[in-house]
Amino acid sequence: MINRRSIEVAVGLFIAAGLAALFMLAMKVSNISAFTEGNGYQLSARFENIGGLKVRSPVTMGGVRIGRVAAIEFDQNAYQAVVTLRINPQYDRIPKDSSASIYTSGLLGEQYVGLEPGADDTYMRDQDSISLTQSALVMERLISKFLFNQTVKENGGS
Repeated sequence: MINRRSIEVAVGLFIAAGLAALFMLAMKVSNISAFTEGNGYQLSARFENIGGLKVRSPVTMGGVRIGRVAAIEFDQNAYQAVVTLRINPQYDRIPKDSSASIYTSGLLGEQYVGLEPGADDTYMRDQDSISLTQSALVMERLISKFLFNQTVKENGGS
């Protein structure tokens, strides 16, 4: 006959294992575990508008996540957002003439940085800068332009 004490220990271990599994799942879903990845190299890119881009947003190339956004700052002299990208070390062959664009996954999904490879034979290294960038597409701005154009046409403007 199993005594009551061993049953209580087994139940306690089962609950502890369940809590540990929930914690690991939460870390995986929230991408906090990716925040601790310190290896790799950094690239920077300047954008006129980053929309809703956030730190830890994915950086993709060809639809594959190759890194994350490490930092977002504002350059007060150029009035641009400076986005620092942390690229995983195994992706060390990004051509120097590559471009960076800010996309939205789905209609209302999170924003991410998409890199398009260039054709240069030399590759980016740590602290290099991506010069060809395309800012985020802001829905409010598009709707405003559409409504303004409709108002001008209704009032007889060109």
